[in-house]
Amino acid sequence: MKKDKVDSAILIVLIAGIFWSFGALVVRFIEDAQSVPWQYLFFRGFTIFLLINFYLFLREGKSFIENYKKIGASGILGGISLGIAMMCFIWSITHTTVAVTLLMLAAMPFMTAILGYIFLKEKVSNTTLTAIIVAAIGIIFMAFNSREIGTLFGLVIGLLSALGFSFFSVSLRWRKNTPTFTTVAVAGLFCGIFSFLVLIFNDTSFFTTFKNSSLSALHGTLVCSGMILYSIGSKYLPAADLTLLSLTEVLAGIFWVWLPIFGINEIPTANTIIGGSIITFALLYYSLNTK
Repeated sequence: MKKDKVDSAILIVLIAGIFWSFGALVVRFIEDAQSVPWQYLFFRGFTIFLLINFYLFLREGKSFIENYKKIGASGILGGISLGIAMMCFIWSITHTTVAVTLLMLAAMPFMTAILGYIFLKEKVSNTTLTAIIVAAIGIIFMAFNSREIGTLFGLVIGLLSALGFSFFSVSLRWRKNTPTFTTVAVAGLFCGIFSFLVLIFNDTSFFTTFKNSSLSALHGTLVCSGMILYSIGSKYLPAADLTLLSLTEVLAGIFWVWLPIFGINEIPTANTIIGGSIITFALLYYSLNTK
């Protein structure tokens, strides 16, 4: 593996994390967020499905349909795992603060390293292991004595989101010829169909306000863009490294909802700031020492 490809993959995955980081900010602008999560997920899921397929059509023409015939068990399981992660993210962030939800997502490298070792027999390099340990210290520091952690439901669902994303990361490397973009499309389709069934079962309207529908479409576009970049990076980096680098979502996401210009004003605690700095150091250490 050439170093220039690895360096490019690192940058691509970091940018993917930045795209995703705006998701928390978008969710914070939802009207009556706890009452409309399934409508939001319905529109966001199908937005992702349609955009990914449009991207594949532009890249491959009508032959992109063949990818669905080659997706295999790894792609289907990866898509379902990612779809579950998407749903859990919305449920978590609408029941607790952005910081708590994103801190739970920061557990992804540890989960992915374990899953990668179990299912893929991927060895965790000393550089990656050191970065994971340093990042873990940062996460513990951010959570220590935080009153926000009392929101148990949001915390647990946030951890389930992290687990789903970790399974997705591992599935991308399970079988080398798995069509990764199609896997992301399956995730959007699963999310949309599952939300559709919940809305039908509960006899709930599919429609919400124009503002909420627009926000869900915007969020779907951000997720889709990040997933395309993440999938590209997955071809050149181990699963644990992928999720470690995507921790930029945690740092930037907390920053956006704090930034006064957006009017959310979720002010991070001193522990969050210090812990975030430690995670930043872990990311820099990894980036500068990966061969």
